Amino acid sequence: MKIIIAEDDPVSMRALRMVLESLGHQVTAVASGALAWSALQAETFPIVITDWMMPDMDGIELCRNIRSRKNAPYTCVIMLTAKQTREDRVKGLNAGADVFLTKPLVREDLIARLQVAERILMLEQGAPAR
Repeated sequence: MKIIIAEDDPVSMRALRMVLESLGHQVTAVASGALAWSALQAETFPIVITDWMMPDMDGIELCRNIRSRKNAPYTCVIMLTAKQTREDRVKGLNAGADVFLTKPLVREDLIARLQVAERILMLEQGAPAR
């Protein structure tokens, strides 16, 4: 599956990319929400993994932009964050995040969140979820 990562920390970006590619995904990685937004306007990515706090455009604004698109295929947004409070999670969900992934990255957590993302995409496309 095509996935775009928006992560300004090079170490986190590299770790995410390595895990995703080892699972067979096609990965595009960019260092800001603004660059991810530009890529999303030019290309379709079923899954976006975005850090919450980034320069130029943060993950919240990126989520809002994704959800504001008209006639675009559904994009599942995985919000990558160190934020832990209920208020933060509610803010992310209200902005359009589907799933949260907590930093530091744990491979098994990423795999589980990707499975949730794939089920969401199947439901959005009208296919029965597994």
